[in-house]
Amino acid sequence: MRNPGFQPPPSDVSNPGLPEAGAAMCHHRGMATLTPEVLWSIPRVGAPHALGDGRLLVPVTTYGDDDSPEVTVWRTDPASGDAHAFASGTVSSLSVSPDWGRVAYLRPVNGHRQVHVQPLDGGEAHRVTDLPRGAVGAKWTPDGQIVAIAVVRADSPTLEETADHDPDGRPVVSVTEDAVYRYWDMWLHDVYHPVLVDPETPSVTDLTPGATRMWVWPNTDDPLGDVDVSPDGSLVAFAADDSDPPHLETSWSIFLIGSDGSGLRRIDETRPGNSRRPRFTADGSGLIYGYREQPDFYADRVQLVRYDLTTGDHSELAPGWDRSPEEWRLDGVGRLLFTAEDRGRRRLFRLSSRDGEVEPLTDGGWVSDPTVAPDGTVYVLAQTLTAPPEVHRVGAPLTDNSHLLERVSSFTEPTMSTISLGRTRELTIAGADSEPVQVWVIDPPDAEPDDICPLVHMIHGGPHGVFGDTWHWRWNGQVVAAAGYRVAHVNFHGSTGWGSDFAASIHGAWGDKPYRDVEAATDHLIGLGLVDEDKMAVTGGSYGGYLTAWITAQTDRYSCAIAHAPVTNLGGMYATDIVYGWERATGGSVWSDRHAVDRWSPSAHAPGYATPTLVTAGARDFRVPDTQALELYGILKAKGVPARLASYPDENHWILARLDSIHWYGEFLSWLERWLGGPDEPSPST
Repeated sequence: MRNPGFQPPPSDVSNPGLPEAGAAMCHHRGMATLTPEVLWSIPRVGAPHALGDGRLLVPVTTYGDDDSPEVTVWRTDPASGDAHAFASGTVSSLSVSPDWGRVAYLRPVNGHRQVHVQPLDGGEAHRVTDLPRGAVGAKWTPDGQIVAIAVVRADSPTLEETADHDPDGRPVVSVTEDAVYRYWDMWLHDVYHPVLVDPETPSVTDLTPGATRMWVWPNTDDPLGDVDVSPDGSLVAFAADDSDPPHLETSWSIFLIGSDGSGLRRIDETRPGNSRRPRFTADGSGLIYGYREQPDFYADRVQLVRYDLTTGDHSELAPGWDRSPEEWRLDGVGRLLFTAEDRGRRRLFRLSSRDGEVEPLTDGGWVSDPTVAPDGTVYVLAQTLTAPPEVHRVGAPLTDNSHLLERVSSFTEPTMSTISLGRTRELTIAGADSEPVQVWVIDPPDAEPDDICPLVHMIHGGPHGVFGDTWHWRWNGQVVAAAGYRVAHVNFHGSTGWGSDFAASIHGAWGDKPYRDVEAATDHLIGLGLVDEDKMAVTGGSYGGYLTAWITAQTDRYSCAIAHAPVTNLGGMYATDIVYGWERATGGSVWSDRHAVDRWSPSAHAPGYATPTLVTAGARDFRVPDTQALELYGILKAKGVPARLASYPDENHWILARLDSIHWYGEFLSWLERWLGGPDEPSPST
């Protein structure tokens, strides 16, 4: 079977395949508009996995007319463009065996995901686990076993006890004395144990039977990111929370255990805080892990640390570097590869020596999921504001600080070639206290660069996050621009990718500098003659929803607002799932300094609300409980301010299901049209 959408790059073109932000895209009238429905028709390309023959496994997710995703795993040849379907269905957590002969992955069986193994040279997959509550991740170990993360009940913390647990069908009563008792969209009735699976037998060994505090956050894209196995297969390293009850101050530490379950020990007793993602060195003599000194500040700089298994010494590998590494792994010759956010981009870096020298390998765009082929070739998933994710090869150096990125997959091309996208540009403005702040601007597809357009701010969440040079499926600025609006992404104070000091600069004053940054961006765009100041909107989700609520409590200059999952009452956020670090973020506690909390709480400034506001939320959101959104909506309605509420009963902090997402985008765009009018219409008077 050949995928017609997979084509090799032209041999006579040296285009890096990753358009620079600001590159002029197609603006021909008559091409398709990027509507929410079209957005959901674009294939979603996942992380590549290198094979021994120079080919790649690439999972691609597509959606039909319902909410059900279909994952096809393609075996692709980057040189020829050939692509053949290897597996399909609801598969996840791909891992290639060390002998390149088999692939392990998860597939649901009777409602629980089980580990399956499929030969690469042909043949059907066969199941190798029957875990009572399934697994959340699986990957091969160097000696040909499979390490997985098994789900067990906290009140029955062995595989056998979990299997014997037989609920009578009544709703589970949640009783706890812990400070962390639910996460994201689930109550923490389950814990997660690393297990070793022998695919030949098959047999399963629970490495931590009886443990009740083994947490692996189940919604992560990389559930086995905190687990690794030594090259000889004798040791398993993992990160786990080792805090004392009631676990208010969570403390993630690195543990080692024998592959037979013996000799459990913690390696970082002198480094309490937040240690994650252990990775054995190629010779097995050390572990490399990431460490944050301030565990109650999730955007604190990640330090790369090497632990010597013989001496017990810990040494920082890049002590002078002020970015936060992610996804670190060894390349084929023992050098460390990793990604990191850097000024609105996510770049690939390499630690070239032990003297701490960091070598950038890519420049623009947003790269992730590096994988290394046997010949040393590095492949990544790469995307921009104008190009959804595709697999790219990291090629020859272009300059001292970037390499050629050659696109080697074209799964999205059949759809993207028919769509007209807007130009993007990067601005640097004088933000709060005259400090430089980055702004991405996306034009309507048919607009000229100097046309006056309605303005829509799209504010990122976090607050320690970023709107980067990346394709966003849930808050896609191109979809909004396609409706006739000029979109602004302001990377305000508090954003990540500019160092810890910039991220920490909003502690205790959430509504101060970020608000001034957004206002400065608005004034700058008006001053450039790019924005109709009578047609402006402010929108955002999570912290972006907070800042939307805060802005509309301070000014009525915007014609309308859209707040998704908004934080509106800082004191009420003690209902969130993780309260550790909340006092640092807000500047106080409700029992010791209520004034400091209310100073920056939008609900305490409700007299200022006058802007027509759409409020949206997921009813299963435990990160920002939907009562925060309902409070904002209730205040607006009670005051007589035009407001509309959209509540999604099956969604959490994010709107993820296809039909819900299309509905949400419809509400979003309809609200803008209602209050801003079309790009050529006068602004509504009410």
